[in-house]
Amino acid sequence: MTELTNISPTEQPQVPVPLSEDSGIVRAAAVLAIGNITSRVLGLAREIVKSNLYGTSSLLGAYTVAVLVPMTLFNLITGGEMVSSSLVPVFSDYAAKEKRPELWRVVSMVLSMASAILIIIVILVIWFAPQVAWLAGARNFDDQTLAPITVKLMRLATPAVLFLSISSVLTGVLLALKRFTLPAFTGAVFNGTIVVVVLLRPEEISSLVWGLLLGSFLQIIFQAPGLRDGHIRLTYYWRHPAVRRIITLYAPIVVALVVNQIAIWISYNLAITTGDNSVTYMTYATTLYQFPLGLVVTAVSIATLPTLSRLATSYREAVESHSDDATQRLSEYKETLAGGLRLVITLILPAAAGLFALAVPIIALLLEHGQFTSDDTVITARVLRVYIIGLVFAAVDQMLVIASYARKDTWRPALVGVISIVIYTITAFALIKPLGLLSLMVADAVKHGVHTLIMIWILRRQVGNLSGYQIGAALLKSIVAAISVGIAAYICATLLSGVFEHDTFLSRLAIVAAAGFAGVLTFLIAVFALDIRDAKSLKQLVPKKAPKTAS
Repeated sequence: MTELTNISPTEQPQVPVPLSEDSGIVRAAAVLAIGNITSRVLGLAREIVKSNLYGTSSLLGAYTVAVLVPMTLFNLITGGEMVSSSLVPVFSDYAAKEKRPELWRVVSMVLSMASAILIIIVILVIWFAPQVAWLAGARNFDDQTLAPITVKLMRLATPAVLFLSISSVLTGVLLALKRFTLPAFTGAVFNGTIVVVVLLRPEEISSLVWGLLLGSFLQIIFQAPGLRDGHIRLTYYWRHPAVRRIITLYAPIVVALVVNQIAIWISYNLAITTGDNSVTYMTYATTLYQFPLGLVVTAVSIATLPTLSRLATSYREAVESHSDDATQRLSEYKETLAGGLRLVITLILPAAAGLFALAVPIIALLLEHGQFTSDDTVITARVLRVYIIGLVFAAVDQMLVIASYARKDTWRPALVGVISIVIYTITAFALIKPLGLLSLMVADAVKHGVHTLIMIWILRRQVGNLSGYQIGAALLKSIVAAISVGIAAYICATLLSGVFEHDTFLSRLAIVAAAGFAGVLTFLIAVFALDIRDAKSLKQLVPKKAPKTAS
Protein backbone atom coordinates (compact mmCIF):
# COMPACT_ATOMS: atom_id res chain seq x y z
CA MET A 1 0.00 0.00 0.00
CA THR A 2 1.31 3.42 -0.95
CA GLU A 3 1.25 5.64 2.09
CA LEU A 4 0.48 9.32 2.10
CA THR A 5 3.73 11.16 2.42
CA ASN A 6 4.56 14.81 2.67
CA ILE A 7 5.54 15.54 -0.94
CA SER A 8 5.78 19.26 -0.48
CA PRO A 9 6.01 20.48 3.10
CA THR A 10 5.93 24.11 2.03
CA GLU A 11 2.75 23.79 0.01
CA GLN A 12 0.19 24.62 2.67
CA PRO A 13 -2.56 27.22 2.68
CA GLN A 14 -1.77 30.43 4.49
CA VAL A 15 -5.42 30.85 5.51
CA PRO A 16 -7.14 27.49 6.06
CA VAL A 17 -10.58 27.06 4.63
CA PRO A 18 -13.26 26.34 7.26
CA LEU A 19 -14.62 22.86 6.82
CA SER A 20 -18.13 24.24 6.63
CA GLU A 21 -17.19 25.84 3.30
CA ASP A 22 -16.07 22.47 1.92
CA SER A 23 -18.25 20.69 -0.60
CA GLY A 24 -21.11 19.46 1.53
CA ILE A 25 -19.06 17.66 4.19
CA VAL A 26 -20.38 19.63 7.13
CA ARG A 27 -23.84 19.75 5.58
CA ALA A 28 -23.68 15.98 5.92
CA ALA A 29 -22.25 16.45 9.41
CA ALA A 30 -25.22 18.66 10.23
CA VAL A 31 -27.64 15.93 9.17
CA LEU A 32 -25.71 13.40 11.22
CA ALA A 33 -25.61 15.82 14.15
CA ILE A 34 -29.39 16.24 14.05
CA GLY A 35 -29.74 12.48 14.03
CA ASN A 36 -27.29 12.22 16.90
CA ILE A 37 -29.14 14.87 18.87
CA THR A 38 -32.37 12.94 18.44
CA SER A 39 -30.65 9.68 19.35
CA ARG A 40 -28.90 11.15 22.38
CA VAL A 41 -32.07 12.86 23.61
CA LEU A 42 -33.93 9.57 23.37
CA GLY A 43 -30.93 7.88 24.97
CA LEU A 44 -31.25 10.29 27.87
CA ALA A 45 -34.98 9.55 27.97
CA ARG A 46 -34.06 5.87 28.20
CA GLU A 47 -31.75 6.58 31.12
CA ILE A 48 -34.38 8.78 32.79
CA VAL A 49 -36.91 5.96 32.56
CA LYS A 50 -34.34 3.47 33.89
CA SER A 51 -33.36 5.73 36.78
CA ASN A 52 -36.97 6.45 37.66
CA LEU A 53 -38.04 2.79 37.61
CA TYR A 54 -34.90 1.01 38.81
CA GLY A 55 -32.64 3.71 40.31
CA THR A 56 -29.18 2.24 40.90
CA SER A 57 -30.53 -1.11 42.03
CA SER A 58 -28.59 -4.34 41.84
CA LEU A 59 -31.23 -5.65 39.44
CA LEU A 60 -30.22 -2.99 36.95
CA GLY A 61 -26.63 -4.04 37.49
CA ALA A 62 -27.60 -7.59 36.46
CA TYR A 63 -29.15 -6.22 33.27
CA THR A 64 -26.01 -4.17 32.52
CA VAL A 65 -23.78 -7.24 32.84
CA ALA A 66 -26.21 -9.33 30.75
CA VAL A 67 -26.24 -6.96 27.76
CA LEU A 68 -22.46 -6.56 27.97
CA VAL A 69 -22.09 -9.86 26.09
CA PRO A 70 -24.19 -9.11 22.97
CA MET A 71 -22.79 -5.59 22.79
CA THR A 72 -19.26 -6.98 23.06
CA LEU A 73 -19.93 -9.42 20.23
CA PHE A 74 -21.45 -6.68 18.11
CA ASN A 75 -18.49 -4.36 18.70
CA LEU A 76 -16.04 -7.12 17.82
CA ILE A 77 -17.72 -8.43 14.68
CA THR A 78 -19.57 -5.66 12.85
CA GLY A 79 -19.69 -2.67 15.18
CA GLY A 80 -18.85 0.96 14.52
CA GLU A 81 -15.13 0.27 14.16
CA MET A 82 -15.73 -2.12 11.28
CA VAL A 83 -18.01 0.40 9.56
CA SER A 84 -15.44 3.20 9.72
CA SER A 85 -12.24 1.16 9.30
CA SER A 86 -13.25 -1.35 6.63
CA LEU A 87 -16.77 -1.15 5.24
CA VAL A 88 -16.98 2.54 4.30
CA PRO A 89 -13.44 2.77 2.80
CA VAL A 90 -13.94 -0.39 0.72
CA PHE A 91 -17.58 0.24 -0.21
CA SER A 92 -16.61 3.78 -1.25
CA ASP A 93 -14.37 2.32 -3.97
CA TYR A 94 -17.51 0.86 -5.58
CA ALA A 95 -19.89 3.75 -4.86
CA ALA A 96 -19.70 5.33 -8.33
CA LYS A 97 -22.81 4.64 -10.42
CA GLU A 98 -20.92 2.63 -13.00
CA LYS A 99 -19.63 0.32 -10.25
CA ARG A 100 -22.92 -0.15 -8.36
CA PRO A 101 -23.61 -3.73 -9.57
CA GLU A 102 -20.27 -4.79 -8.10
CA LEU A 103 -21.05 -2.92 -4.88
CA TRP A 104 -24.24 -4.94 -4.39
CA ARG A 105 -22.31 -8.18 -4.99
CA VAL A 106 -19.83 -7.23 -2.27
CA VAL A 107 -22.60 -6.18 0.14
CA SER A 108 -24.40 -9.48 -0.47
CA MET A 109 -21.25 -11.43 0.34
CA VAL A 110 -20.59 -9.48 3.54
CA LEU A 111 -24.17 -9.79 4.79
CA SER A 112 -24.39 -13.50 3.98
CA MET A 113 -21.13 -14.46 5.67
CA ALA A 114 -21.66 -12.19 8.69
CA SER A 115 -25.16 -13.61 9.26
CA ALA A 116 -23.97 -17.21 9.07
CA ILE A 117 -21.15 -16.61 11.54
CA LEU A 118 -23.37 -14.65 13.92
CA ILE A 119 -26.11 -17.27 14.04
CA ILE A 120 -23.57 -19.86 15.16
CA ILE A 121 -22.15 -17.50 17.79
CA VAL A 122 -25.61 -16.61 19.13
CA ILE A 123 -26.45 -20.31 19.57
CA LEU A 124 -23.19 -20.94 21.42
CA VAL A 125 -23.64 -17.98 23.79
CA ILE A 126 -27.20 -19.00 24.62
CA TRP A 127 -26.05 -22.57 25.31
CA PHE A 128 -23.11 -21.51 27.51
CA ALA A 129 -24.80 -18.47 29.08
CA PRO A 130 -24.03 -19.47 32.73
CA GLN A 131 -20.31 -19.71 32.03
CA VAL A 132 -20.29 -16.49 29.97
CA ALA A 133 -22.19 -14.60 32.69
CA TRP A 134 -19.66 -15.83 35.26
CA LEU A 135 -16.81 -14.40 33.15
CA ALA A 136 -18.68 -11.13 32.59
CA GLY A 137 -18.73 -10.45 36.33
CA ALA A 138 -21.91 -12.06 37.67
CA ARG A 139 -19.74 -14.05 40.11
CA ASN A 140 -18.80 -10.81 41.90
CA PHE A 141 -22.34 -9.83 42.89
CA ASP A 142 -22.86 -9.89 46.65
CA ASP A 143 -26.51 -10.84 46.12
CA GLN A 144 -26.41 -14.47 44.93
CA THR A 145 -29.88 -14.21 43.34
CA LEU A 146 -28.53 -11.83 40.70
CA ALA A 147 -26.44 -14.44 38.86
CA PRO A 148 -29.39 -16.55 37.55
CA ILE A 149 -31.24 -13.35 36.61
CA THR A 150 -28.18 -12.26 34.63
CA VAL A 151 -28.11 -15.58 32.79
CA LYS A 152 -31.81 -15.33 31.89
CA LEU A 153 -31.47 -11.78 30.60
CA MET A 154 -28.31 -12.65 28.68
CA ARG A 155 -30.01 -15.50 26.80
CA LEU A 156 -32.85 -13.18 25.88
CA ALA A 157 -30.59 -10.33 24.76
CA THR A 158 -28.00 -12.23 22.72
CA PRO A 159 -30.00 -12.51 19.42
CA ALA A 160 -29.87 -8.71 19.23
CA VAL A 161 -26.27 -9.00 18.05
CA LEU A 162 -27.50 -10.48 14.76
CA PHE A 163 -29.92 -7.61 14.10
CA LEU A 164 -27.43 -4.95 15.19
CA SER A 165 -24.77 -6.40 12.90
CA ILE A 166 -26.99 -6.50 9.82
CA SER A 167 -28.01 -2.90 10.54
CA SER A 168 -24.34 -1.94 10.86
CA VAL A 169 -23.49 -3.32 7.41
CA LEU A 170 -26.44 -1.44 5.89
CA THR A 171 -25.17 1.71 7.58
CA GLY A 172 -21.76 1.21 5.99
CA VAL A 173 -23.34 0.93 2.52
CA LEU A 174 -25.47 4.04 2.94
CA LEU A 175 -22.56 6.10 4.26
CA ALA A 176 -20.37 5.03 1.34
CA LEU A 177 -23.15 6.16 -0.99
CA LYS A 178 -23.34 9.44 0.97
CA ARG A 179 -26.93 8.76 1.94
CA PHE A 180 -26.57 10.06 5.47
CA THR A 181 -30.14 10.69 6.61
CA LEU A 182 -31.35 7.18 7.45
CA PRO A 183 -28.11 6.05 9.18
CA ALA A 184 -28.20 9.27 11.20
CA PHE A 185 -31.49 8.30 12.85
CA THR A 186 -30.99 4.57 13.48
CA GLY A 187 -29.82 5.31 17.02
CA ALA A 188 -33.00 7.31 17.61
CA VAL A 189 -35.11 4.36 16.44
CA PHE A 190 -33.19 2.04 18.76
CA ASN A 191 -33.41 4.22 21.88
CA GLY A 192 -36.99 5.28 21.22
CA THR A 193 -38.12 1.66 20.94
CA ILE A 194 -36.52 0.77 24.28
CA VAL A 195 -38.29 3.68 25.98
CA VAL A 196 -41.70 2.69 24.58
CA VAL A 197 -41.34 -1.01 25.42
CA VAL A 198 -40.16 -0.32 28.99
CA LEU A 199 -43.03 2.08 29.62
CA LEU A 200 -45.48 -0.60 28.45
CA ARG A 201 -44.13 -3.11 31.02
CA PRO A 202 -42.40 -0.99 33.70
CA GLU A 203 -42.60 -3.66 36.40
CA GLU A 204 -40.32 -6.10 34.54
CA ILE A 205 -36.54 -5.61 34.15
CA SER A 206 -36.78 -7.89 31.09
CA SER A 207 -38.64 -5.08 29.30
CA LEU A 208 -35.26 -3.42 28.75
CA VAL A 209 -34.09 -6.52 26.87
CA TRP A 210 -37.28 -6.81 24.81
CA GLY A 211 -36.82 -3.17 23.86
CA LEU A 212 -33.22 -3.91 22.89
CA LEU A 213 -34.32 -6.78 20.64
CA LEU A 214 -37.13 -4.90 18.94
CA GLY A 215 -35.08 -1.72 18.55
CA SER A 216 -32.19 -3.55 16.90
CA PHE A 217 -34.59 -5.24 14.45
CA LEU A 218 -36.35 -1.98 13.59
CA GLN A 219 -32.98 -0.43 12.66
CA ILE A 220 -32.86 -2.84 9.72
CA ILE A 221 -36.40 -2.02 8.63
CA PHE A 222 -35.75 1.71 8.98
CA GLN A 223 -32.67 1.70 6.70
CA ALA A 224 -34.16 -0.60 4.03
CA PRO A 225 -35.69 2.24 1.95
CA GLY A 226 -32.22 3.71 1.48
CA LEU A 227 -31.26 0.60 -0.47
CA ARG A 228 -34.10 1.03 -2.94
CA ASP A 229 -31.80 0.47 -5.92
CA GLY A 230 -29.89 -2.36 -4.29
CA HIS A 231 -29.78 -5.96 -5.42
CA ILE A 232 -28.87 -8.02 -2.35
CA ARG A 233 -29.01 -11.78 -2.47
CA LEU A 234 -27.71 -14.75 -0.50
CA THR A 235 -24.16 -15.68 -1.54
CA TYR A 236 -21.19 -17.18 0.28
CA TYR A 237 -18.45 -16.52 -2.26
CA TRP A 238 -15.71 -14.96 -0.15
CA ARG A 239 -12.79 -14.80 -2.59
CA HIS A 240 -13.79 -11.44 -4.03
CA PRO A 241 -10.93 -8.88 -3.72
CA ALA A 242 -13.16 -6.45 -1.84
CA VAL A 243 -14.05 -9.07 0.77
CA ARG A 244 -10.37 -9.87 1.22
CA ARG A 245 -9.60 -6.15 1.62
CA ILE A 246 -12.32 -5.79 4.26
CA ILE A 247 -10.91 -8.77 6.17
CA THR A 248 -7.34 -7.49 5.77
CA LEU A 249 -8.26 -4.02 6.99
CA TYR A 250 -10.35 -5.27 9.87
CA ALA A 251 -8.07 -8.03 11.15
CA PRO A 252 -5.79 -5.65 13.12
CA ILE A 253 -8.85 -3.84 14.48
CA VAL A 254 -10.28 -7.10 15.80
CA VAL A 255 -7.09 -7.72 17.76
CA ALA A 256 -7.28 -4.25 19.31
CA LEU A 257 -10.99 -4.63 20.00
CA VAL A 258 -10.46 -7.96 21.71
CA VAL A 259 -7.93 -6.33 24.01
CA ASN A 260 -10.29 -3.39 24.52
CA GLN A 261 -13.24 -5.65 25.37
CA ILE A 262 -11.09 -7.57 27.82
CA ALA A 263 -10.26 -4.25 29.47
CA ILE A 264 -13.97 -3.36 29.58
CA TRP A 265 -14.79 -6.67 31.22
CA ILE A 266 -11.97 -6.11 33.70
CA SER A 267 -13.31 -2.63 34.44
CA TYR A 268 -16.81 -4.04 35.06
CA ASN A 269 -15.38 -6.62 37.42
CA LEU A 270 -13.32 -3.96 39.22
CA ALA A 271 -16.34 -1.66 39.43
CA ILE A 272 -18.51 -4.38 40.96
CA THR A 273 -15.86 -4.91 43.66
CA THR A 274 -16.48 -1.31 44.78
CA GLY A 275 -20.25 -1.95 45.04
CA ASP A 276 -23.05 -3.75 43.20
CA ASN A 277 -24.42 -0.43 41.90
CA SER A 278 -21.09 0.99 40.70
CA VAL A 279 -21.64 -0.37 37.18
CA THR A 280 -24.88 1.59 37.05
CA TYR A 281 -23.11 4.84 38.03
CA MET A 282 -20.64 4.19 35.23
CA THR A 283 -23.45 3.59 32.74
CA TYR A 284 -25.31 6.81 33.57
CA ALA A 285 -22.11 8.89 33.48
CA THR A 286 -21.00 7.30 30.22
CA THR A 287 -24.31 8.19 28.56
CA LEU A 288 -23.84 11.87 29.44
CA TYR A 289 -20.13 11.77 28.60
CA GLN A 290 -20.85 10.41 25.13
CA PHE A 291 -23.50 13.00 24.34
CA PRO A 292 -21.07 15.71 23.09
CA LEU A 293 -18.91 13.04 21.44
CA GLY A 294 -21.86 11.78 19.44
CA LEU A 295 -23.19 15.23 18.69
CA VAL A 296 -19.91 16.74 17.47
CA VAL A 297 -17.17 14.22 16.83
CA THR A 298 -19.10 11.27 15.45
CA ALA A 299 -21.06 13.52 13.09
CA VAL A 300 -17.96 15.30 11.73
CA SER A 301 -15.81 12.17 11.48
CA ILE A 302 -18.45 10.03 9.74
CA ALA A 303 -19.32 12.82 7.31
CA THR A 304 -15.64 13.35 6.55
CA LEU A 305 -14.68 9.68 6.12
CA PRO A 306 -16.00 9.04 2.58
CA THR A 307 -14.30 12.20 1.27
CA LEU A 308 -11.03 11.41 3.03
CA SER A 309 -11.17 7.85 1.70
CA ARG A 310 -11.62 8.97 -1.88
CA LEU A 311 -8.90 11.63 -1.60
CA ALA A 312 -6.49 9.06 -0.18
CA THR A 313 -7.34 6.60 -2.96
CA SER A 314 -6.96 9.24 -5.68
CA TYR A 315 -3.63 10.28 -4.17
CA ARG A 316 -2.29 6.72 -4.26
CA GLU A 317 -3.46 6.31 -7.84
CA ALA A 318 -1.81 9.60 -8.82
CA VAL A 319 1.47 8.53 -7.20
CA GLU A 320 1.41 5.15 -8.91
CA SER A 321 0.73 6.77 -12.29
CA HIS A 322 3.31 9.56 -11.66
CA SER A 323 0.58 12.15 -12.16
CA ASP A 324 1.08 15.82 -11.31
CA ASP A 325 -2.22 15.68 -9.37
CA ALA A 326 -0.58 13.85 -6.44
CA THR A 327 0.49 17.01 -4.65
CA GLN A 328 -2.96 18.57 -5.08
CA ARG A 329 -4.71 15.46 -3.76
CA LEU A 330 -2.44 15.38 -0.70
CA SER A 331 -3.12 19.04 -0.05
CA GLU A 332 -6.88 18.45 -0.29
CA TYR A 333 -6.63 15.50 2.08
CA LYS A 334 -4.69 17.52 4.67
CA GLU A 335 -7.03 20.49 4.29
CA THR A 336 -10.10 18.32 4.85
CA LEU A 337 -8.56 16.62 7.89
CA ALA A 338 -7.31 19.89 9.39
CA GLY A 339 -10.74 21.46 8.91
CA GLY A 340 -12.36 18.55 10.71
CA LEU A 341 -9.89 18.77 13.59
CA ARG A 342 -10.40 22.52 13.98
CA LEU A 343 -14.18 22.16 13.96
CA VAL A 344 -14.09 19.34 16.53
CA ILE A 345 -11.77 21.28 18.83
CA THR A 346 -13.83 24.46 18.45
CA LEU A 347 -17.03 22.75 19.56
CA ILE A 348 -15.94 20.01 21.97
CA LEU A 349 -13.94 22.15 24.41
CA PRO A 350 -16.79 24.55 25.31
CA ALA A 351 -19.21 21.60 25.45
CA ALA A 352 -16.90 19.77 27.86
CA ALA A 353 -16.54 22.86 30.04
CA GLY A 354 -20.29 23.40 30.20
CA LEU A 355 -20.95 19.75 31.03
CA PHE A 356 -18.30 19.82 33.77
CA ALA A 357 -19.75 22.99 35.33
CA LEU A 358 -23.36 21.78 35.20
CA ALA A 359 -22.81 18.09 36.01
CA VAL A 360 -24.83 18.12 39.25
CA PRO A 361 -27.85 20.16 38.06
CA ILE A 362 -28.04 18.23 34.76
CA ILE A 363 -27.98 14.84 36.49
CA ALA A 364 -30.47 16.02 39.10
CA LEU A 365 -32.81 17.22 36.36
CA LEU A 366 -32.55 14.12 34.20
CA LEU A 367 -32.13 11.28 36.65
CA GLU A 368 -33.11 12.25 40.20
CA HIS A 369 -36.60 10.83 40.15
CA GLY A 370 -38.27 7.80 41.65
CA GLN A 371 -35.60 5.39 42.88
CA PHE A 372 -32.66 7.65 41.96
CA THR A 373 -31.63 9.66 45.05
CA SER A 374 -29.67 12.87 45.64
CA ASP A 375 -26.73 10.78 46.87
CA ASP A 376 -26.78 8.94 43.54
CA THR A 377 -26.67 12.32 41.80
CA VAL A 378 -23.54 13.36 43.68
CA ILE A 379 -21.71 10.11 42.94
CA THR A 380 -22.71 10.08 39.25
CA ALA A 381 -21.63 13.72 38.86
CA ARG A 382 -18.27 12.92 40.41
CA VAL A 383 -17.78 10.02 38.01
CA LEU A 384 -18.84 12.16 35.04
CA ARG A 385 -16.45 15.01 35.89
CA VAL A 386 -13.47 12.69 36.03
CA TYR A 387 -14.53 11.15 32.73
CA ILE A 388 -14.60 14.63 31.16
CA ILE A 389 -10.86 15.02 31.74
CA GLY A 390 -10.27 12.71 28.79
CA LEU A 391 -13.11 14.04 26.61
CA VAL A 392 -11.04 16.41 24.46
CA PHE A 393 -8.39 13.75 23.85
CA ALA A 394 -11.10 11.28 22.87
CA ALA A 395 -12.59 13.78 20.41
CA VAL A 396 -9.32 14.59 18.64
CA ASP A 397 -8.28 10.96 18.69
CA GLN A 398 -11.44 9.83 16.91
CA MET A 399 -10.72 12.20 14.01
CA LEU A 400 -7.12 10.97 13.79
CA VAL A 401 -8.22 7.34 13.75
CA ILE A 402 -10.81 8.06 11.06
CA ALA A 403 -8.11 9.76 8.98
CA SER A 404 -5.95 6.67 9.31
CA TYR A 405 -8.82 4.40 8.28
CA ALA A 406 -9.37 6.59 5.22
CA ARG A 407 -5.76 5.84 4.22
CA LYS A 408 -6.67 2.14 4.59
CA ASP A 409 -4.19 1.91 7.44
CA THR A 410 -5.79 -0.03 10.28
CA TRP A 411 -2.91 -1.89 11.87
CA ARG A 412 -1.23 1.22 13.30
CA PRO A 413 -4.37 2.45 15.14
CA ALA A 414 -4.92 -1.14 16.29
CA LEU A 415 -1.41 -1.38 17.70
CA VAL A 416 -1.78 1.99 19.41
CA GLY A 417 -5.11 0.78 20.81
CA VAL A 418 -3.46 -2.27 22.35
CA ILE A 419 -0.74 -0.09 23.92
CA SER A 420 -3.25 2.36 25.37
CA ILE A 421 -5.48 -0.43 26.73
CA VAL A 422 -2.51 -2.01 28.49
CA ILE A 423 -1.73 1.38 30.05
CA TYR A 424 -5.42 1.74 31.03
CA THR A 425 -5.45 -1.64 32.76
CA ILE A 426 -2.22 -0.98 34.64
CA THR A 427 -3.46 2.45 35.75
CA ALA A 428 -6.81 1.08 36.89
CA PHE A 429 -5.27 -1.69 38.97
CA ALA A 430 -2.71 0.70 40.45
CA LEU A 431 -5.35 3.24 41.55
CA ILE A 432 -8.30 1.00 42.48
CA LYS A 433 -7.45 0.93 46.19
CA PRO A 434 -6.79 4.65 46.78
CA LEU A 435 -9.46 5.99 44.38
CA GLY A 436 -12.03 3.20 44.20
CA LEU A 437 -14.48 3.58 41.33
CA LEU A 438 -12.88 6.85 40.16
CA SER A 439 -9.69 4.97 39.30
CA LEU A 440 -11.45 3.64 36.18
CA MET A 441 -12.28 7.17 35.00
CA VAL A 442 -8.72 8.37 35.60
CA ALA A 443 -7.41 5.36 33.70
CA ASP A 444 -9.80 6.14 30.84
CA ALA A 445 -8.47 9.71 30.57
CA VAL A 446 -4.88 8.43 30.58
CA LYS A 447 -5.78 5.92 27.86
CA HIS A 448 -7.24 8.59 25.57
CA GLY A 449 -4.31 10.93 26.18
CA VAL A 450 -1.72 8.29 25.31
CA HIS A 451 -3.65 7.14 22.24
CA THR A 452 -4.01 10.70 20.93
CA LEU A 453 -0.34 11.60 21.34
CA ILE A 454 0.82 8.46 19.53
CA MET A 455 -1.68 8.99 16.71
CA ILE A 456 -0.42 12.56 16.26
CA TRP A 457 3.11 11.20 15.93
CA ILE A 458 1.95 8.65 13.33
CA LEU A 459 0.07 11.32 11.38
CA ARG A 460 3.17 13.51 11.18
CA ARG A 461 5.24 10.60 9.87
CA GLN A 462 2.68 9.50 7.27
CA VAL A 463 1.07 12.72 6.08
CA GLY A 464 3.40 15.46 7.22
CA ASN A 465 3.06 18.54 9.32
CA LEU A 466 -0.32 20.26 9.69
CA SER A 467 1.21 23.31 11.33
CA GLY A 468 0.18 25.59 8.49
CA TYR A 469 -3.51 24.95 9.04
CA GLN A 470 -3.92 26.99 12.27
CA ILE A 471 -4.96 24.04 14.44
CA GLY A 472 -2.88 25.41 17.32
CA ALA A 473 -4.54 28.82 17.04
CA ALA A 474 -7.97 27.18 17.05
CA LEU A 475 -7.00 25.21 20.16
CA LEU A 476 -5.85 28.29 22.09
CA LYS A 477 -8.97 30.28 21.18
CA SER A 478 -11.20 27.36 22.09
CA ILE A 479 -9.52 26.96 25.49
CA VAL A 480 -10.25 30.62 26.27
CA ALA A 481 -13.82 30.21 25.07
CA ALA A 482 -14.26 27.00 27.09
CA ILE A 483 -13.01 28.54 30.32
CA SER A 484 -15.38 31.46 29.82
CA VAL A 485 -18.30 29.13 29.13
CA GLY A 486 -17.58 27.01 32.20
CA ILE A 487 -17.30 30.02 34.52
CA ALA A 488 -20.46 31.66 33.17
CA ALA A 489 -22.52 28.49 33.41
CA TYR A 490 -21.27 27.66 36.93
CA ILE A 491 -21.88 31.17 38.31
CA CYS A 492 -25.36 31.31 36.81
CA ALA A 493 -26.28 27.88 38.21
CA THR A 494 -24.91 28.76 41.65
CA LEU A 495 -26.79 32.05 41.84
CA LEU A 496 -30.08 30.50 40.74
CA SER A 497 -29.69 27.63 43.20
CA GLY A 498 -29.78 30.21 45.98
CA VAL A 499 -32.86 31.89 44.54
CA PHE A 500 -35.13 28.85 44.39
CA GLU A 501 -36.33 27.83 47.84
CA HIS A 502 -37.73 24.44 46.81
CA ASP A 503 -35.97 21.71 44.87
CA THR A 504 -38.58 20.84 42.25
CA PHE A 505 -38.46 19.67 38.64
CA LEU A 506 -39.35 23.15 37.39
CA SER A 507 -36.63 24.79 39.50
CA ARG A 508 -34.06 22.28 38.22
CA LEU A 509 -35.19 22.87 34.66
CA ALA A 510 -34.94 26.63 35.11
CA ILE A 511 -31.42 26.35 36.53
CA VAL A 512 -30.15 24.12 33.72
CA ALA A 513 -31.88 26.15 30.99
CA ALA A 514 -30.67 29.51 32.29
CA ALA A 515 -27.12 28.31 32.98
CA GLY A 516 -27.00 26.56 29.61
CA PHE A 517 -28.19 29.72 27.89
CA ALA A 518 -25.52 31.72 29.74
CA GLY A 519 -22.89 29.27 28.53
CA VAL A 520 -24.08 29.37 24.91
CA LEU A 521 -24.29 33.18 24.96
CA THR A 522 -20.78 33.38 26.38
CA PHE A 523 -19.53 31.04 23.66
CA LEU A 524 -21.11 33.17 20.92
CA ILE A 525 -19.50 36.28 22.37
CA ALA A 526 -16.14 34.49 22.47
CA VAL A 527 -16.57 33.33 18.85
CA PHE A 528 -16.80 36.91 17.59
CA ALA A 529 -14.42 38.44 20.11
CA LEU A 530 -11.70 35.87 19.34
CA ASP A 531 -12.63 35.54 15.64
CA ILE A 532 -13.11 31.77 15.73
CA ARG A 533 -13.71 31.33 11.99
CA ASP A 534 -14.81 27.70 12.00
CA ALA A 535 -17.58 28.41 14.48
CA LYS A 536 -18.65 31.62 12.71
CA SER A 537 -18.97 29.87 9.38
CA LEU A 538 -21.37 27.27 10.80
CA LYS A 539 -24.24 29.60 9.96
CA GLN A 540 -23.75 28.53 6.34
CA LEU A 541 -24.92 25.06 7.27
CA VAL A 542 -28.54 26.20 7.50
CA PRO A 543 -29.91 25.40 4.04
CA LYS A 544 -32.54 27.51 2.37
CA LYS A 545 -34.23 24.28 1.37
CA ALA A 546 -33.81 20.67 2.40
CA PRO A 547 -30.57 19.20 0.99
CA LYS A 548 -30.98 16.47 -1.59
CA THR A 549 -29.89 12.97 -0.73
CA ALA A 550 -26.95 11.80 -2.80
CA SER A 551 -27.80 9.05 -5.22
